[in-house]
Amino acid sequence: MSCTNSPEAVKKLLENMQSDLRALSLECKKKFPPVKEAAESGIIKVKTIAARNTEILAALKENSSEVVQPFLMGCGTKEPKITQLCLAAIQRLMSHEVVSETAAGNIINMLWQLMENSLEELKLLQTVLVLLTTNTVVHDEALSKAIVLCFRLHFTKDNITNNTAAATVRQVVTVVFERMVAEDDRHRDIEPPVPIQGNSNRRSVSTLRPCAKDAYMLFQDLCQLVNADAPYWLVGMTEMTRTFGLELLESVLNDFPQVFLQHQEFSFLLKERVCPLVIKLFSPNIKFRQGSSTSSSPAPVEKPYFPICMRLLRVVSVLIKQFYSLLVTECEIFLSLLVKFLDSDKPQWLRAVAVESIHRLCVQPQLLRSFCQSYDMKQHSTKVFRDIVNALGSFIQSLFLVPPTGNPATANQAGNNNAGGPASAPANSGVVGVGGGVTLLPAFEYRGAWIPILTVTVQGSAKATYLEMLDKVEPPTIPEGYAMSVAFHCLLDLVRGITTMIEGELGEVEAEGPSVTEGASSQSSERRDEQAASDPMDQETAVSRAVWEEMVSACWCGLLAALSLLLDASTDEAATENILKAELTMAALCGRLGLVTSRDAFITAICKGSLPPHYALTVLNATTAATLSNKSYSIQGQSVMMISPSSESHQQVVAVGQPLAVQPQGTVMLTSKNIQCMRTLLNLAHCHGAVLGTSWQLVLATLQHLVWILGLKPSSGGALKPGRAVEGPSTVLTTAVMTDLPVISNILSRLFESSQYLDDVSLHHLINALCSLSLEAMDMAYGNNKEPSLFAVAKLLETGLVNMHRIEILWRPLTGHLLEKVCQHPNSRMREWGAEALTSLIRAGLTFSHEPPLPQNQRLQLLLLNPLKEMSNINHPDIRLKQLECVLQILQSQGDSLGPGWPLVLGVMGAIRNDQGESLIRTAFQCLQLVVTDFLPTMPCSCLQIVVDVAGSFGLHNQELNISLTSIGLLWNISDYFFQRGETIEKELNKEEAAQQKQAEEKGVSLNRPFHPAPPFDCLWLCLYAKLGELCVDPRPAVRKSAGQTLFSTIGAHGTLLQHSTWHTVIWKVLFHLLDRVRESSTTADKEKIESGGGNILIHHSRDTAEKQWAETWVLTLAGVARIFNTRRYLLQPLGDFSRAWDVLLDHIQSAALSKNNEVSLAALKSFQEILQIVSPVRDSEKPEPPAVSVPVPVLLGNLSGPGLSRPFVRTDSIGEKLGRCGSETPVVTDELEDLKLWWAAWNTWHRTGSESTEPPSSVDELTFIPSQPFLTALVQIFPALYQHIKAGFSMADLQKLGVILHSAVSVPISSDASPFILPSYTEAVLTSLQEAVLTALDVLQKAICVGPENMQIMYPAIFDQLLAFVEFSCKPPQYGQLETKHIANAKYNQAEWVALNYVPFAERSLEVVVDLYQKTACHKAVVNEKVLQNIIKTLRVPLSLKYSCPSESTWKLAVASLLKVLSIGLPVARQHASSGKFDSMWPELASTLEDFLFTKSIPPDNLSIQEFQRNESIDVEVVQLISAEILPYANLIPKAFVGQMMTMLNKGSIHSQPCSFTEAEIDIRLREEFSKMCFETLLQFSFSNKVTTPQEGYISRMALSVLLKRSQDVLHRYIEDERLSGKCPLPRQQVTEIIFVLKAVSTLIDSLKKTQPENVDGNTWSQVIALYPTLVECITCSSSDVGSALKEALAPFKDFMQPPASRVQNGES
Repeated sequence: MSCTNSPEAVKKLLENMQSDLRALSLECKKKFPPVKEAAESGIIKVKTIAARNTEILAALKENSSEVVQPFLMGCGTKEPKITQLCLAAIQRLMSHEVVSETAAGNIINMLWQLMENSLEELKLLQTVLVLLTTNTVVHDEALSKAIVLCFRLHFTKDNITNNTAAATVRQVVTVVFERMVAEDDRHRDIEPPVPIQGNSNRRSVSTLRPCAKDAYMLFQDLCQLVNADAPYWLVGMTEMTRTFGLELLESVLNDFPQVFLQHQEFSFLLKERVCPLVIKLFSPNIKFRQGSSTSSSPAPVEKPYFPICMRLLRVVSVLIKQFYSLLVTECEIFLSLLVKFLDSDKPQWLRAVAVESIHRLCVQPQLLRSFCQSYDMKQHSTKVFRDIVNALGSFIQSLFLVPPTGNPATANQAGNNNAGGPASAPANSGVVGVGGGVTLLPAFEYRGAWIPILTVTVQGSAKATYLEMLDKVEPPTIPEGYAMSVAFHCLLDLVRGITTMIEGELGEVEAEGPSVTEGASSQSSERRDEQAASDPMDQETAVSRAVWEEMVSACWCGLLAALSLLLDASTDEAATENILKAELTMAALCGRLGLVTSRDAFITAICKGSLPPHYALTVLNATTAATLSNKSYSIQGQSVMMISPSSESHQQVVAVGQPLAVQPQGTVMLTSKNIQCMRTLLNLAHCHGAVLGTSWQLVLATLQHLVWILGLKPSSGGALKPGRAVEGPSTVLTTAVMTDLPVISNILSRLFESSQYLDDVSLHHLINALCSLSLEAMDMAYGNNKEPSLFAVAKLLETGLVNMHRIEILWRPLTGHLLEKVCQHPNSRMREWGAEALTSLIRAGLTFSHEPPLPQNQRLQLLLLNPLKEMSNINHPDIRLKQLECVLQILQSQGDSLGPGWPLVLGVMGAIRNDQGESLIRTAFQCLQLVVTDFLPTMPCSCLQIVVDVAGSFGLHNQELNISLTSIGLLWNISDYFFQRGETIEKELNKEEAAQQKQAEEKGVSLNRPFHPAPPFDCLWLCLYAKLGELCVDPRPAVRKSAGQTLFSTIGAHGTLLQHSTWHTVIWKVLFHLLDRVRESSTTADKEKIESGGGNILIHHSRDTAEKQWAETWVLTLAGVARIFNTRRYLLQPLGDFSRAWDVLLDHIQSAALSKNNEVSLAALKSFQEILQIVSPVRDSEKPEPPAVSVPVPVLLGNLSGPGLSRPFVRTDSIGEKLGRCGSETPVVTDELEDLKLWWAAWNTWHRTGSESTEPPSSVDELTFIPSQPFLTALVQIFPALYQHIKAGFSMADLQKLGVILHSAVSVPISSDASPFILPSYTEAVLTSLQEAVLTALDVLQKAICVGPENMQIMYPAIFDQLLAFVEFSCKPPQYGQLETKHIANAKYNQAEWVALNYVPFAERSLEVVVDLYQKTACHKAVVNEKVLQNIIKTLRVPLSLKYSCPSESTWKLAVASLLKVLSIGLPVARQHASSGKFDSMWPELASTLEDFLFTKSIPPDNLSIQEFQRNESIDVEVVQLISAEILPYANLIPKAFVGQMMTMLNKGSIHSQPCSFTEAEIDIRLREEFSKMCFETLLQFSFSNKVTTPQEGYISRMALSVLLKRSQDVLHRYIEDERLSGKCPLPRQQVTEIIFVLKAVSTLIDSLKKTQPENVDGNTWSQVIALYPTLVECITCSSSDVGSALKEALAPFKDFMQPPASRVQNGES
C-alpha cells in the first residue's frame, strides 16, 4: 500500500472488502446465519457508499461502525477460521485508516473477549498493534484496555505468545509516546513549549492534551506496577514482573527524553515516582556485603538479584544520561551508589555491571563536565566526579591486591581459558611457549597477580556485556580480567573524552581571540573571575576555564594513581602505549590549563616509567614528594601509596648501562617498556613543549639520564649520536635498541629543533630547565675527571641554533649560563663543551641572516659578540683557546662586516694575559696579525687605537720573544697604514669626534679620551708612540731595542703629519716620559751577572748584567730623543716651552753622562754633541730644508709626497705651511737672548757634568766608578763648540770652573784593562786624545782672548795658571782623590787596578804652549800684573831642581830651554817694570830656581854616557851665559840681593859642584870643569869689570874672590893634614877629587886674574893668591898622581909672580 488513498488503492480496498464479506457470509452460511446476513448487508452498504460518495474513504470511516459490525460478529463466533478471516479484514480496514473511534472501541472490546477466551492470541496482538500504530483514534479507556490486553497476553503459559506480547507491549508503549511527540509537534507552532524548571509543582493532568494524557497515565502506572502498587489507569492488570517493568521504563526514558524534559507533569513523575522507586529497589545491593555473616544484622538481608540490579543500573544510566539536568540531587545519589558498587566486598558480577555502567558515563565527556559543574564545583556537595575516578582507581588496585578466587594459580588458569588462550599456560606468567618462539598474552602483572587484558569494546564506545544480559536470571560468571579490562577502558575513554572536549573548547576560545592567555592560566581563578567580569564573552570563557580546571583537578590524582599502577603492571606493548598516551594527553592538558602540579605529576609518572626501577633521580623524587605529599593519594578515604615500579615485572631487558650518578653503583637495565616510555616522553616534549613550562626540568632530566644510560654522546651542533661509553663496564645494547638509537637521537634533535615553534615564555622555560639540568650535571662532575653528562650543554647549543631568528630573547640566559657556569667548570670535558657550545652559537649567530641584517642591527651584533668578550674573564687556557679559535674563524668569515663589533673582537685578543701560556698567546697573536694585514681598512677608524693597544700588549707579553718582536713590527706596519691613509682616517675620526663631542655636551660631561686636546688623528699617533714607549722599557733587552728603533723611526718618518701643537705632547708625554722611565730603570737595574740568555745563547761580557743591557736602552733612547731635537728643532723651537724642554733634555743628558756606566755616559755626551751642532734657525728666506727622515719637506709647498706613495698626499696643514704661517706672522729667527739662554743652559749642564763626573771619589773601594778616557775626551771636546756660542758672556768665574774640570779630567787614571788601548807604550812621547782635547780647549780660549776685546785679556793669567798646573804633572803626576795608582810598568793587565798616565808628554806640550803664549803675551798688562813670569819660573823650578830625578830626562832639558826662552823675553819686561815693583817677588824665585838647577841635589844616573854628561854640562854653561848676558850687565836695574845671590852662586860654581860618586876614571870629565871655568870667568869678569858703577858692586866681587881663595886655602890645608896622617893608606877618592878640583880652580883663578884689567884687581886679592903658594908647595909630597898632575898645573902660573922685586914692593900680606 504505497498510497492508501489513490483511486486504484481505493478500488482495490473496496474489492477486498467485498470479497472478505462474501467469504464471511459463505463461512457463516450454515452455522451463523446472523453473521451471514450482516455480511451480505455489509456488501450492499459498501457498494452504496462507493456509489454515492466521491470521498469514498471518508464515507467509509463515517460508517465504519456499520462496516466493521459483520466482522466483529464473525469474531464473536469464536470459530478460529472465521475469527482469523475477520481479524484480517479488520486489520485491512485499520491499515486504510477507515476506522472511527467508536468502531475502534468496539473492536477492542471484541479483542478483549477473544483474549479472555485465549483465542488467536498472536493474531490479537497483531491486530492491536495495527490498530494502535495506523491511527490515533484509540484513547483513554480503549487504549488502556488494549495495553492491558497485551500485558495479559505476556503472562500466558505459551512462550511464543509471551515473547510476542512482550514485544508488542514494548511497541505499544513506544507508540503511545510517539503519538504524544507528534501531538506536541502539531501544536508547537500554535503555542511554543514552556521549558520546565526541575522544582515546579505538579500541574493537574487535565491540562494535558489527549495523547499526552494517555502517555502520562501509562507511565504513571508502569511506575506503580514496578513498585508493586495497583495501577490507576491500566485497569484489569492481573500480574506484572519488575524486570519487565524496568525494561519498559528504561526504553521510554531512553527513547523519549524530550517528553520528560518539556512537560512538567512528566518531569514530576520522574522526580516523584521513578527516582524513589530506583533508590528503593537498589537497597538490597547497597546493604549487601559479600561474606558477611547473617548474625551481624537482626533481619536477614535480601540478596542482590542480578536481573533487577542490572536493569536498575540501565535505568540509572539513562536517567543520568538524559535527565541529569532535572535530577541533579537524585543523580548525585545514583552516582554515589555506582561508586559504592565497585567496592571489593560487593559480588563480582555487581562490580562488573557497575564498571560497565561507569564506562557508559565515561564515554560522555559533556556529562562528566556537568557532574563536575553540579557537584564538584559546588560547596557542601559530594565531589562526585572525583569519586568516580578515584573509585575506578581503587577498583583497579583492589583487583591487583585481592586475587579474584581463592587460589591464584587456578584463577589464572580460568582466566586463560575464558580469554580463549591455551589452558597450558604456566601458572605464574603470561608467557606461552609456542614452537620455541615466545608469545606474550596481553596482561597486567603485578606482585604475583596476573590479569589478562580482554578486548571488551571498541575505543570510545561503551559496549557492555553484562548490562545486556536481559535474559539471564542467575548472575553470570565473570571471566578473569573482564572487570579490569573494562575499568582500564573506562580510564582511557575518560581521559580521551575529557581531553578532546576541553582541548576542542580551548581551541575555539583561542580562535575567537584568547581572552585568557596562557599567562593568565597560572593566575588564581578568583583573579581571573574579576578580570573576566567585564565582558560577557570573557565571563563565559572564564566560567568554562574554571570548569576545565576543576575537572582536571578532580580527576588527575585518581587517574594518575591508576595509570601509574597499570603502566607498571602492563606487559603488553599496546596497553602500555595506551596508558602512556593517556598520561601524555593529561599532562598536555594540565599544561595547557596551567595546572602545574598535576602536569608535573603526570610527567613525573612518564619519567619514572622511562627509568629503571628504583633509579635515584633526585628531580623526580623531589617533585613527586612535594606535590604528592609523600607519594600517597587519598582515594575514598583509603590511603593508596604511589606504587613504585615492581622489579619482578617480566619485561624484556633491552639495554644495560651506567647510571648517571656521582658514584656509579654498578649497572642499570632498561627494558623495552622504559624505551617506550622514553619515546612517549620525547613525544610529549616534541608536541607539547609549549605547555611544559617548569616541567621541562623533569623531562630533560629524565632524558639526560636515559641518554647517558644508552651511551649517546653529543657531536657537533649538539646532536646526540651513539658513542662508546667511556668508563666502566661498557654499555650493552640489544639489537632492538641499536636500531632504535638513531631514531631516538633523531627525535631528540627534532625535539629541540621544534623549540623554534615554541612561544617566548615556553622557550625560556626550556632554556631554564636545560640550565638547571646543566648545573646538576656540573655538580656531579665536580671533583672528578670522569666523563660528565653533556646532555644539557649539547641541547642548549641545539636550542640556540634553531632559534637564531629570535636569538635576542634567549641569548642572555643561554650564554650567561654557558659562560658563568659551564666554561668555568673544573672538569675539562665539561668546560670544553661549554666553550664549544658558546663559540658555535656566536659563530652561528653572526652567520645567520637576521632581519634586519647584522650590519644594520648593531645592537644585536654587539649582543652576539658580547659573550665572546666575557670569555676573557675565564682563566682556563682551553676555554681561551676555543675563544681565540672562534675569533679567528669569525675574522676569516665575517671580518669585513664586523663593524661596531671590532672593539669586542680586538678586546678578546687584547685580554690574553702574560701568564696564559704560549699557545694561547700565539693563537691570539695570529688573530692580530690577520687583523693588521687584512682588516685595517675595513674597521671603523675609532678602532685603530684599540688595534694599537692590543699590538702593544702583545709586545709586552714575555712568553715568546718572537711574538713581542713581531708585534713591534706590526706597530710599524700600523703606523705605515696611518701614514698612507692619513687623510681618510683623519676625516672619519674628526667626524666621529664631533658626534661624541655633541653627545658629551648633551649629557653635560666632558669628552674623555687620552691626549684629549690634541686632534683625534694626532691622538692616534700619540697612542702609537705611547705604546712603543711602553715597549721601550720592557724587561727584555731585544724588545727594548726593537721598540726604541721603531719609535724613533716612526716619529722620524711620520712625525711630519702631526699638528704643530701636538709636538708638545710628543716631547713631554712620550719622549721625556720615556726618558724618565728608562733612566729610572737603568739606575735601579740589577748588577748581577747573567750567565746566559735563553737556551744556549752566550752573552757578550758587555751585556752580561741587566744594568749593562739597560745601558744599551738608555743609550738608544737618549740618542733618539737628541736626534729628534736636532732634526725637528725648527718645529720645536716655536713651541712655547722649548727652553723648558731643552732644560729637561739637558738634565737627561747630564744624568746619563753622570751614570756610572761608561757606555751610557759616553753616549750621553755624543747626544750632547749632537744637539750642540745645531745652528740657530735662520730667516725663512734662507731656511735650509729640515733633515726629515726620508721625507723631504719643501718648506713652502703644501704637497707632501710620502715615501712610496703613488699619489701626492695633500695635507692642508703641512709643515711647510705651518712654517710659512710662522714666517708671515713673526720672523722665525729665535730671539737671540732666548738662544743664548739655551746655550748657557747647555754650558751649565756641561759644567755640572764635568765637575761631577771628574770629582774624585771621597772614599775608595772596589767598585769606585771612574770615568773612562773616551768619556772625558768627549766631554772636553764639547767645550770648544759650546764656547763659540757663549764666548760673549764667558767670564773669569766660568774660566775657573772650566779649569777645575780640565784639571780633574786630566787627573783621572785609566783602568789597567783599558790602558793598552789608550796609553802609548811608555817610551813614546805621545799625548792621549783627552790631553789633546784639553790643550785644544785652552787653545780655543786663548785664541778667543787674543782676538777678543780688551776685557777678555784678564783671562790670560788664568790660562797660564792652568797650563802651568799641567806642567807640574811632569814631575808630580796628579792624585785622583785617594785612589792609588800604579806606575804603568807595574800594573797587571788583568787586575782591576788604576794606572796613572804618562803625563810627561802632556806636561811638556803644556810647557811649550806656555812658552809660546808667553812669547805673545809677555807685555800684556794682566800678564805683568798677575806675576805670570814668576809663576812660570816657580813651576819650572820643580823639574829643574829635580833634574836627573825627573820622571823623564827630556823634562828638565825642556824646562831649561823654556826657562831660557821665557827669561830672554821676560827679563827685559821685568827690567822695564823694575820701578813698579811688580817683579820684586820674582827675583828671589829666579835665584832659587837657578841655584836649584845648577847645584842640583839629584845624582846623574850611572848609565849616563860621557857625551851625555858633556851635553848636560853645556846646558849648565848656557844658563851661566844667560846670567852673564841678561842679568849681571843690568845689575843696577836689579835688586842688590839678587845680584849678590848670583855672585855667590857663580862663586860656588867656580869652586866645586862635583858629585861625589864618580869613578877615578871619570873624575876629570865629571867635574864640570867647563862649567866651573865659565863660572869663574863670569865671576871674575864681573868681579873685575870696568863697568862697576858703585863701590858696592866692586866690593861684592872682591868679597867673592876672597871667599874663593879662603876656601881653597882651607881645602889644601886639610888635605895635607890627612895625607900625612893616612900614611900608606890612600885617601878617600872624594877628598882626592876635591883637592884636584881646588887645584884646578886655583889655576883657573890665576888665569882669570891675569886676563882681567889690572885696575880691576884688588891688590889684596893678589896677596891672597900668592899666599897660596907655600901651601901648594907642601902638597907636592902627596902620593896621588892625579893630585900631582893637577898641582903641576896649579903651580905653573906662579912663574908669572917670580920676578925681581920692584923697588917699591909692598908687603903681600893684607
